[in-house]
Parts: sequence; structure tokens; C-alpha cells
Amino acid sequence: MVRLTGCSQQTVKKINGVSLVASPNALMQESINPLLEINANYASVMPFGFIKNTEHPEVFFNTERQWYGETNEGVKQYIELLQKNKIKIMLKPQIWIWHGEYTGLLKMTSEEHWKELEQSYEKFILNYATLAEETHCELLCIATELELFIKHRPQYWDELISKIKKVYSGKLTYAANWDEYKRVPFWKKMDYIGIDAYFPISNSKTPTLTEAKKGWARWKSEMKNLSIKTNKKIIFTEYGYRSIDFAGKEPWTTHRTISETNLASQTILLRALFEEIWDENYFAGGFIWKWFVDHNKVGGEENNRFTPQNKPSQKLIQQHYNHAN
Repeated sequence: MVRLTGCSQQTVKKINGVSLVASPNALMQESINPLLEINANYASVMPFGFIKNTEHPEVFFNTERQWYGETNEGVKQYIELLQKNKIKIMLKPQIWIWHGEYTGLLKMTSEEHWKELEQSYEKFILNYATLAEETHCELLCIATELELFIKHRPQYWDELISKIKKVYSGKLTYAANWDEYKRVPFWKKMDYIGIDAYFPISNSKTPTLTEAKKGWARWKSEMKNLSIKTNKKIIFTEYGYRSIDFAGKEPWTTHRTISETNLASQTILLRALFEEIWDENYFAGGFIWKWFVDHNKVGGEENNRFTPQNKPSQKLIQQHYNHAN
């Protein structure tokens, strides 16, 4: 993409990223080669903190019970090897609530518990902000899909962002859910508007490309308006579709009870996203959800999960990221 700046021309590279899933083992070069093959220039490294339920105030993280790739040591090893391969980093620490409860519903029932949660989350995120500074990460995502936490404690988030900026000098974003991002109060304190882009696009079992592209019209208008209002570009902190029937209807669906596989639906929906969104001036790029370390053992034509690995959509991403670079 070329942006005109006065009388000069400046090439602006998009973030062509993957959401890299941590593993029990150290990251090896053989796991990075597939990222180079699809022309990825960014990776989201995602250490998790754990909370027992939506009313529990303590975040557990960097423990011996976690996978290596989610510990401080593992995160640093992942980052350094990716950087050695000239892949830039978004460090994206996020919360997992046991039994898969939605993080947007995290809400305390007393002022005492709110204070405990605030202290615990501050310890969690400042740990990774410090690590992001030490490893020269280009981008730090300060939280993922914490709508009620942000809604009920806005002053805390303003103060937390100031504390983060004291230890981390890179760019900041927050990963808001697709139906939350317009209500986030602190976008002007961020460098990017981050969206987990599971927008409903189509109600069809297997949409046509034309239908899928039309499905973006409403969302494009809303994103552009917010980008203009805040003077911030948008990134998709997560984007992607499962390879299932009706994948564009509720793209956030994770149910394992779905048995069918529809590779065409995934590919068509991704192509529509690339053709409708990627070249927009207000859009800075995104991170495909999700990419596993053991490339040769995951995905494939019988797999109906989000990963594009070893599916037709992987070739599409490779072609698009090559073009967008």
C-alpha cells in the first residue's frame, strides 16, 4: 500500500500476523519456517493468566503448572527466536476463566473483591509490560475482551495505562470484542483500536464471495467512523473463521459438538475479509486466529476448527500476505 505524504510517497506495511498458540515445549526453527512461508511479518505471543470463575479476584500466571510457552522464560524464548527471523511481536497476555466462561462477564460482587482483582491484574500485566520492554516488542495488548471489568472500573484502567507506559515504551492496544469496541472509553490512550473481529457476515451455509463481501458494509462504516473520531487506525487483534457450515453467521462459535467440515466456507469468508478490509486506509492489519507450533500435526482437511493450517485457506493467506507486504 502507498500513502501520499505531501509530495513524497511512503510505503506503509500492513501487520500480516498470526496468533501463535503456546506449547509445552521450546519454540524451534522448524515451527517458524511455516510462518515465513506464508509471509507473516508479525506474531502474537499469548501467555495466559487463569481465573477460577467470573466472580473470582485472583489471576494465576507464570506458574510451574503452565506450559513452557506461557511462562516468562518461554515467552522470552519464543519472542527472541521469532525476532531472529525478523518477525515482529505483539505480546498479548490474556485471561482464561476456568471451564471456558466468557471473560467479558468478569465482574466482582464487592468493592473488596474489585480491589483484589485490580491489584492482581496490575501485577499480571505489568509483569508482561516489563518483559515486552526488555525484549523490544513492537506492540503490547493490555487486555482481551474484559468489557464489564472496564465498564465498572474506568478510573482503574486510566491509572493502569499510565503505569504500563512507565515501564513499556512501545505501542499499545486493547483487544475488544466485535460487539464491544465502540464502547471502550480509553481508545485515545492507545496507539491502535484493537478488535477481535468475529463480526457476523453471512447467514448462508456456504456464502458466495459477493454475499460475504456485502456482509462487511455495515461494519466497515462503523470502524471507519470510530477511526476518524479517535484518529487511530484499527487492527484485528484476532480474525478468522472455522471451516464449518454457516461459519459467517456466528464466527465466535467454539462448540466442539459441531461435526461437519466446510473448507470452502472458511476460504470464501477469509477472501472477502481480505478484499474488503485489508487495503482500507484506516486499517493497519491483523492476526489470524489461530496458528499452532506443531504445524505438520494440526489442521488438515478433516479439521473444522479455526486454524487455517494445512487447509486451502493457508494458501490464500500466503498469497494475500505476500501481496500485502
